[in-house]
Amino acid sequence: MNRMKLNYSIDLILTVLFLIIAITGFVMLFVIPSGVPRGRYQEYLGITKATWTLIHNRSAILMTVFTGLHLVLHKQWILCATKSIFKKQDSECTID
Repeated sequence: MNRMKLNYSIDLILTVLFLIIAITGFVMLFVIPSGVPRGRYQEYLGITKATWTLIHNRSAILMTVFTGLHLVLHKQWILCATKSIFKKQDSECTID
């Protein structure tokens, strides 16, 4: 897999994980009330609150891993951009 396809795939995965985290977070915050009703599981769309939390947390862990991978793959660009911002002269970097 070439570098462009790898970057695209990782960015796509990060986008999907972000959407999952955002949706599950909003559902848990605004739709499912806090606390536990007596003798019942809290459900929304047939999914218990514990499952919503599990999906949310696991997606957040995966997003952290893929964000780290994204930063490693873009390390050269980050270094080049940082150098060009903080140097007084125009410096050109070549990024593979």
